[in-house]
Amino acid sequence: MANDGPAILVVEDEPPIAELIAYTLRGNGWDVRVSGSTAEGWQALQESIPDLVLLDWMLPDQSGLRLLHRMRGDPHFRALPVIMLTARSMEEDKVAGLDNGADDYMTKPFSPRELVSRVRAQLRRRAPEHDEKLVSAGIVTLDPASHAVHVAGVRATMTHAEYKLLRYFITHPNRVLSRGDLLDRVWGSDVNVELRTVDVHVLRLRKALGAAEGYVRTVRGAGYLFSEQ
Repeated sequence: MANDGPAILVVEDEPPIAELIAYTLRGNGWDVRVSGSTAEGWQALQESIPDLVLLDWMLPDQSGLRLLHRMRGDPHFRALPVIMLTARSMEEDKVAGLDNGADDYMTKPFSPRELVSRVRAQLRRRAPEHDEKLVSAGIVTLDPASHAVHVAGVRATMTHAEYKLLRYFITHPNRVLSRGDLLDRVWGSDVNVELRTVDVHVLRLRKALGAAEGYVRTVRGAGYLFSEQ
């Protein structure tokens, strides 16, 4: 019998790991479905949209990143929280996962307690994402419903991570935000990436904003400030 709690889709091809994850999550009152490939995972998404996806990087038919990229390109799944599960522990792998739209990143092996903590954190953060009101600042307009950003009426191209960074900036204007603040609020305090990752994404965000790049300012020794003034 399915639980009445949030629905979680687990895309993992190793039965022992999938069983452990499902057992742990169901024990916390969550409704869990398991798929063993990207094809099965995509089919499960078509049948019912979950509240969160736990997605393995290495799957038998194709990379989990491919499925993640496909999800982020579909408006139905664009705001769906995704936690990547992988044996890859290099910093560049974590950044690649986050750049492609992952909301969090867990390196195998991980403890059931840590898994539950990360899932709870993402489910808590999901509520603000459903505010579909347009947000504007100067010539920049952000549409939470479609994850589209326009600068002076022209669609701007940016990664999921840069979109999330801009969303936080634009909803917290005229405020000095430290790198630590941005890392915690945009990527989450549990995501183990370095502070310099924030600098890299700010640079990319400025480039993506084009004519509005000056809206994101560096405050020497303190962090960054977003202002249309």
